[in-house]
Amino acid sequence: MSQPKIPKEVLFVTETLKMAQYEAFLVGGCVRDILMGKKPEDWDIATNAGPDKVQELFPHTFYENTFGTVGVVNDETEDESLKNIEVTTYRKEGKYSDGRRPDEIVFAKTIEEDLLRRDLTINAIALDLSPEKSPRAKRGIAPVKILTDILKDIKPGYKGHLVDPYNGHRDIKDKLIRAVLEPSRRFSEDALRIMRAVRFATVLDFQIEPQTAEAIELLHMKLKDISKERIRDEFRKIIMSKRPKYGLIELKKFNLLQFIIPELLKAEGVKQGGIHAYDVWEHSLKTVQAGAKKGFSEEIRLAALFHDIGKPRTRRSGGKNKEWTFFGHDVVGERVTRETLSNLKYPKEMVEKVSKLVRWHMFFSDTEEITHSAVRRMVRNVGKENIWDLINLRVCDRIGTGRPKEEPYRLRKYKSMIEEVMRDPISVGMLKIDGAMVMKVTHETPGPKIGYILNALLEEVLEDPLLNKAEYLEKRAVEMSKMNSSKLIALSEKGKAEKQKREGEALEKIRDKNWVK
Repeated sequence: MSQPKIPKEVLFVTETLKMAQYEAFLVGGCVRDILMGKKPEDWDIATNAGPDKVQELFPHTFYENTFGTVGVVNDETEDESLKNIEVTTYRKEGKYSDGRRPDEIVFAKTIEEDLLRRDLTINAIALDLSPEKSPRAKRGIAPVKILTDILKDIKPGYKGHLVDPYNGHRDIKDKLIRAVLEPSRRFSEDALRIMRAVRFATVLDFQIEPQTAEAIELLHMKLKDISKERIRDEFRKIIMSKRPKYGLIELKKFNLLQFIIPELLKAEGVKQGGIHAYDVWEHSLKTVQAGAKKGFSEEIRLAALFHDIGKPRTRRSGGKNKEWTFFGHDVVGERVTRETLSNLKYPKEMVEKVSKLVRWHMFFSDTEEITHSAVRRMVRNVGKENIWDLINLRVCDRIGTGRPKEEPYRLRKYKSMIEEVMRDPISVGMLKIDGAMVMKVTHETPGPKIGYILNALLEEVLEDPLLNKAEYLEKRAVEMSKMNSSKLIALSEKGKAEKQKREGEALEKIRDKNWVK
């Protein structure tokens, strides 16, 4: 396993603190990522220096909170993870009277006190970058072999030493999510930690160990007291992970989904029949997982999860020996989606887009009968900016049914028709001159002759696009206005024929690309 290097920007902060006789440790997610051989997404440093001292040591900082966290700004790097390195004073937390936040924040004296307040063992690890013979090493912090070379290219002779009182590195090795000390106490302090446990298990591909899982089951109702914004932020990370299906199953297993998407719970056991091999719940999970596998956007993944959420309310029996029907489930689904995402405080633009995708996901019709005008109406309904996301949603939907072909002929045909109606048409509108200008420079009055001139000019531009300049076209229009009628009409007909030829070639190219006739 190759180890990520510690950036010079991070070393500058830790070394500056140490030179001023303060301690400095990497903490939290960046240590966890290093131990897993991943490049950290951000860098956090814990120190016994107070916020005011940190600001004195670093000229470019900001301090806009009550948690003792100072942002050390570095504008010279292109790496987003290094533009703001957070330096936080050791702290310990008092009681959590409201089950959401500590009543008070008290600065601590040691890194061990700071690690005690953290939620999970994998996040309660500190990495000291001091030399092997430093005072901290002499305090009994054993070198960790996996870290001994992470600094060799930047700081020869440096070795990493872990402060890991809860054996977080062992849980990382065993791929376990474990609460620090007593799980029930930890989750009672801040119930969002319940969601965080599920989120980390999902994102890291870990399992929640039995005692921690038992505490989640016992205390799941406490999540109702957590703000929707905080729940949403954790849920978004689950949806945008590589394993949203697993995360959703865990949320349901621990009775947490009721606080996020209660309507989705009704989907379990709702059989569909027909082309569907799964009930609505399993189909929805497989559809959102397909979106994750393809790396689709958050909007498409949410639409994949919500697209059939209206089915439990609209399911009706088709009569004896007939399939179930779900008429209007797209309309109902749009309303449920809008209500749910708004309740979770998603951005209004995202709510609107996801709701629209859910509303129109049933666009699939018989391509032998559908017309270009119907496709144009669909594009207007969903919006040009959303039409390809709708197609991608349909791909996920099809994969979620358990059918083998992601893009059957009908879907490819539909994609082709969308490209055809959305492309810029070949017409006199392409010209850098219009009818009004032709009349102005030729002194002609309105009539068929103006159309003849425009069509003739179009033929020349199609042959040589470099001629599409106002100055040339105005001069050429004057010349054409002086031609006899038969010659001008012949040039006009030639222009229309060339236009039809080019149009046919463009359509053929689109259809060939999509493997349709």
